[in-house]
Amino acid sequence: MNCISTPEGTRDLLFSATRALRKTERAVRETLEKRGYEEIITPVMEYYDVFLHANPTQSQEVMVKATDRNGRICVMRPDNTTPIARVAASRFPDEAFPAHIYYCQKVIRAVADDHGHRGEVLQVGAELMGTDGLDADLDILSAAFDALASVGAGFRVELGHAGIYKGLISSLGVSEETAEEIRTLIENKSFAALGDVLEPYRDREAYRALKAMPQLFGGVEVLEEAERLTENPEARAAFAYLKALLGALTKAGHGDAVMIDLGLVHELDYYTGVMFRGYAGGAGAAILRGGRYNALCGKFGRDLAAAGFAIDLEALTEAAPAAGYAEGSGRIRIALTKGRLEKKTLALLKNSGYDISELESPSRKLIFSLPGSDIEVVLAKAADVITYVEHGVCDMGVVGKDTIMEKGGSFYEMVDLGFGKCRFAVATKKGRDVYGGYKMPVIATKYPAVAKAFFEKKNIDVVTIKIEGSVELAPLLELADAIVDIVETGSTLRENGLEVVEEVAPISARVIVNLASAKLKKQQIQRVIGELERGLEE
Repeated sequence: MNCISTPEGTRDLLFSATRALRKTERAVRETLEKRGYEEIITPVMEYYDVFLHANPTQSQEVMVKATDRNGRICVMRPDNTTPIARVAASRFPDEAFPAHIYYCQKVIRAVADDHGHRGEVLQVGAELMGTDGLDADLDILSAAFDALASVGAGFRVELGHAGIYKGLISSLGVSEETAEEIRTLIENKSFAALGDVLEPYRDREAYRALKAMPQLFGGVEVLEEAERLTENPEARAAFAYLKALLGALTKAGHGDAVMIDLGLVHELDYYTGVMFRGYAGGAGAAILRGGRYNALCGKFGRDLAAAGFAIDLEALTEAAPAAGYAEGSGRIRIALTKGRLEKKTLALLKNSGYDISELESPSRKLIFSLPGSDIEVVLAKAADVITYVEHGVCDMGVVGKDTIMEKGGSFYEMVDLGFGKCRFAVATKKGRDVYGGYKMPVIATKYPAVAKAFFEKKNIDVVTIKIEGSVELAPLLELADAIVDIVETGSTLRENGLEVVEEVAPISARVIVNLASAKLKKQQIQRVIGELERGLEE
């Protein structure tokens, strides 16, 4: 037992780091108080039922649970808005509304080992309850802009609207499972995969708009383009509202910091209207999240229109030194995968017009500058490419879909490069029935997350065993009934008396992009992607 370390996702802050955090906290608090927001504090532990009732789709896996002495399940609060909605709906008198509320308290979430994510996050947030409409959304957004500006951080805030996707997907007439798959692909800007899923619905009116959604981010021109793509009344009403809100924000002096992203389709069961996220130079992910959630308070017995936001104070503190960071500044750093994809990726860079002579010559360097360009290249192992992009130290990466499926992470998957093609497959000894009998199948694999997800989707319970070397040995030695592995030609399987019994997923090289870089370096990122796509055509 190690008694001197902290739990996964937590850390100690000492001296200068603490002073910097408190300075940021004071600046944001003072800003919100000047705008008339008053502070409340809620318990760090709430009954689990509070969050289950408020959002039944919220993942239980992220909640840190305990029981009280009566055996009731409690959780460390995974978000701040739900407890504040509980308080406002159950304890505020009618004359308290509209209520301007703010908080400064931590959320606690379980995080995966070794990803470097924080599970204990100090947030400052604001909630405006009991009022709706353009003026109310302008109020809460202006509070968010002022809060970010109070610490001198250079930032961008993107706006979306829940009504756009809800209107389009309802008219498409697909199952809930397919609707969620489409939503996820739009959220992740997975252009190629989204096109494949939508192809059977090409004759539907919503097809063009849904397919375009991941690419529709920028200025007011995005809304004008979207209006040309659909006649859906709910979507068009949302376009008109965003246009009016953008105009109001511009008039209020915030126009330079605002952009539209119609691919913002996060937590649609929660948000009912405008949604927004904020990004700052130096932070790899969103430092601000918010939107309108008019249905939440009603779940606690009182219908109240409401909108709010939460700021990650530690991320904002770390981003503040990057003040003045603007779109188009700095270099683009790309992480490339060593090994199987390396030669083809370098050939693509060469076809795209880049000078890769330094990369082709023997060298022990780790970071390379491509002459005559603003591109830096990092060569890394596949899993590390995802880590570097997710944390924002690299803007872009080229990595196989196999690594993306196994490791996961928060980034945009923007281009299928089409090379490095192979597939995940289930294989076993010739003639063996993997699923026969009453014994739970044992699956050997280098990719346990992929294997578990595949069999869970089939509602089949399996035992997975992680293998680091030649996974084909496991069924030959009777350690496993089958394997899940990458198959290219299938020759290794055949030579060892194995055969593919089921395909899991196709694999190829993908371009992934950091969430913040996609917004703060939009023009440069799009230019590089365009050059790579032209290189594919050579």
